[in-house]
Amino acid sequence: MTANNENRRQVLYWRLLARVFNTEEQAALESASVAVVDDLGLPAALLDPSVSVDNLVQRFPDLAAEFDGLLDHAEDAEDSGEQVRRAALISKLLLNVFATGTGDVSASQLAAWQKDAGWFKKACRGGGAGQGQGEQGEGSGQGRGLGTGGGGRGIDDAELNKALANLEGDLVRRMRLREVLSNSSLAAQLNPSMSLIEQLLRDKDNLSGVALANAKALIRRFVDEVAEVLRTQVEKTSVGKIDKSVPPKRVFRNLDIERTIWKNLTNWSPEDERLYVDRLFYRHTARRTTPARLIVVVDQSGSMVDSMVNCTILASIFAGLPKVDVHLVAYDTRALDLTPWVKDPFEVLLRTTLGGGTDGTVAMALARPKIVDPRNTVMVWISDFYDNRSLIDDFTSLHRSGVKFIPVGSVNSSGYASVDQWFREKLKDLGTPVISGHIRKLVLELKNFLT
Repeated sequence: MTANNENRRQVLYWRLLARVFNTEEQAALESASVAVVDDLGLPAALLDPSVSVDNLVQRFPDLAAEFDGLLDHAEDAEDSGEQVRRAALISKLLLNVFATGTGDVSASQLAAWQKDAGWFKKACRGGGAGQGQGEQGEGSGQGRGLGTGGGGRGIDDAELNKALANLEGDLVRRMRLREVLSNSSLAAQLNPSMSLIEQLLRDKDNLSGVALANAKALIRRFVDEVAEVLRTQVEKTSVGKIDKSVPPKRVFRNLDIERTIWKNLTNWSPEDERLYVDRLFYRHTARRTTPARLIVVVDQSGSMVDSMVNCTILASIFAGLPKVDVHLVAYDTRALDLTPWVKDPFEVLLRTTLGGGTDGTVAMALARPKIVDPRNTVMVWISDFYDNRSLIDDFTSLHRSGVKFIPVGSVNSSGYASVDQWFREKLKDLGTPVISGHIRKLVLELKNFLT
């Protein structure tokens, strides 16, 4: 029976491979797979790639729990029959997510794929991603087993997000997006995502009327959704630095009892069995009150779209904090001072022009005059650093002046970044290594300096 179940698993996976790499049905594999699914008591819709996972679980609610963590624990089942059942469900997920076909894509098809991708993440993460489109979750770097064969290397969150982003980007590029945006009912079916926002920002100058209004509405929705996540992260970490230059208030609530006892131990009287305290110690509780200046310089070339969107939103959040003076500069071969709109990331994004070359020297010329008090200034420079190498002299000068210089290779949800190796080594030698990874890393760096 075990051998028979292994054959049934192979049928399902061979059928999956055939459908992913060849849209034409293989009659023998199809009929054999139907027989396997029917024998398992699973619905025939499981084999239909036109039926989304979302629709499947709406029709058959009991399947929802089986998809939860499916890929993360695919090899846990010892019973060979249970493994065949899992293989059928895994095949459904992989087919719907990776067999994206060719040709034009409609708004409803994109929306369905986004929901399927959400189920795929949920299956990989044991429920961590949730349904629908992927959230701006943090890349934990933990491996996720795909469960289709033993001994393989797990896929981590960054790789998973990158793969799904590439698939979604291809679907968005195949959409007749201008036509969809011109129809409000079709535009309403779109779920804003980084891939879609990138396409909208690239094409915004070619849109007008209803199409432009719908594009702006989608951008606004995405900005608000991401801002909500980032605002929560900032609020959780913005605790403020203790200012030890200010003497602690000598009040009871600030009394440091443990330190007071420790410092007065020499006054212990064995005869009286009492500790005589001749000096009290208090905790510092005063926070930084000097306004800090944050200068964010963002490469808006085509390779840095994700970072441009995230950092624009992040800058607006820090601009809303007390005692933080935020300035924002975007550049490609030209530099643009976006500081007047820094509190409104939606307006900032509408004023950016994605693509083109890269020349960080023009951005440095615009940003350097903004440094008034170097030791109370932090400059965040977001780029892949495939740039003019004379910039390293400017970075060195900034660092030596007392400016807190933070070079960032990527600020996104996937954590992937391609950074020029020459700059990476030089900045590391300077003592300012390039941050690459989830946006939370930058949030932590900034809150340690600004608050």
